[in-house]
Amino acid sequence: MSKNGEKFEELMEIVARLRAPDGCVWDREQTHESITQGFIEELYEFIEAVEDNDLETMKEELGDLCLHVVFQIQIAKENGEFKMVEVLDGIIKKLIRRHPHVFGDAKVKNSKDVIRNWEDIKKEEKDKRKSVVDGIPRHLPALSKAHKLQKKVKKVGFDWEDIEDVILKVEEELQELRDAIKENDQEHVAEELGDLLFSVVNLSRFVDVEPEQALHKTVKKFMNRFRAIESALESKNKTVQEASFQELDELWDEVKKK
Repeated sequence: MSKNGEKFEELMEIVARLRAPDGCVWDREQTHESITQGFIEELYEFIEAVEDNDLETMKEELGDLCLHVVFQIQIAKENGEFKMVEVLDGIIKKLIRRHPHVFGDAKVKNSKDVIRNWEDIKKEEKDKRKSVVDGIPRHLPALSKAHKLQKKVKKVGFDWEDIEDVILKVEEELQELRDAIKENDQEHVAEELGDLLFSVVNLSRFVDVEPEQALHKTVKKFMNRFRAIESALESKNKTVQEASFQELDELWDEVKKK
């Protein structure tokens, strides 16, 4: 067995030991459902480490993700649902099946051909789905979910032809939101705001930008700029609570120029 295999086996044994009757009380109490939120948080922490190009943290967070995978499979094994060998066998077969240009005789010219083959094979595997829009994870963040949904219906020709039409649709939805705000109907405002966001996601596809990542970067940029405002005020022995909106706005403009 390779060193990697030995370490993976050791991790599996440790998790099994933690779940044993004489193991850790907290670990024994966990279920598939109870640790899913932690799984999601660890993934986001890994993504953050990638963005920061922090290799040590990337290594640590990947270890945490491996732990969650092994933990879930250990729970499934105890419940008589499935075992690690079934999980690994499934992904190995899927990778071989979906890469016929590597493990078979299929020919591809570029990455677009690879993606097309992948989608065709995936469609054959998922032929039980009744609708084109089936198969989108329920718990995806809303922007990513809208993006994935729009890409699915595009494949059957349900899409805008020109980016100018998409921009006009965004402007139309913005006007409808303004009208709803004037009506002072909160339910209608929420509906129109959702429509506007959905249209903006459409626009993001036409300019080839992943909306979830774009918004994430904007949030990060805002946080960095606001921290800079706090630092500028601290040098004046003031807090953001003590500063006027005009002062905050002027500092914002200064930070933005930098």
